[in-house]
Amino acid sequence: MTMTPHPIDFYERDTGTVAKNLLGCYLVRRIESEMLVGKIVEVEAYLGENDPACHASTGITERTRIFWGRPGVAYVFLIYGIYHCLNAITLPEGQTGCVLIRAVEPQQGLELMIRNRFGRDGKEVSNGPGKLCQSFRIDLSLNGIDLTTKESPLYIAEGSSANFEIKITPRIGIRKASKELLRFAIADNPFVSKMPSMRDDTMIRQPSYLDLPQ
Repeated sequence: MTMTPHPIDFYERDTGTVAKNLLGCYLVRRIESEMLVGKIVEVEAYLGENDPACHASTGITERTRIFWGRPGVAYVFLIYGIYHCLNAITLPEGQTGCVLIRAVEPQQGLELMIRNRFGRDGKEVSNGPGKLCQSFRIDLSLNGIDLTTKESPLYIAEGSSANFEIKITPRIGIRKASKELLRFAIADNPFVSKMPSMRDDTMIRQPSYLDLPQ
């Protein structure tokens, strides 16, 4: 399996486009001599200052300053004081957006992932943002880490050429702008987290935050 990281310009594009293009790519985590690899199967797009569900919409703070920096770095935050969430910063420097990595399908290092998840296996290893962060040992120490280089302990590598269908739904687990169709998943993949009724990409017709200028 060739693990070639995406370069910075992969992330310097429209956030929705980056989100879709991340599906099928590989999340890679080095822990000492071990390498954990998971295929990204579910993501959500957050569109910066124009998106009330995005942390950047509150303006520049110590936590959100990372949004205005260079793309292709990890934005890791803690939710409910328990679970970590991993995002990739998008758009050129000075603009704001990110993609939340919601679920991965394990490809390498499954035994260590299961240990990191305290024995939970099967879909429970990584079918949710908090679960995948636990299985990959992703925490606040990796906030701001460069996702574009193999020298990093955490990066995102190019995916395979396999074709798959992308399904789109509203985002879940949030209250603001929750109806926006900004959740993307590989259809029928068992590691996708619980989802409402999904629609084909070609069926989407209603206005979305994706229609806003980036």
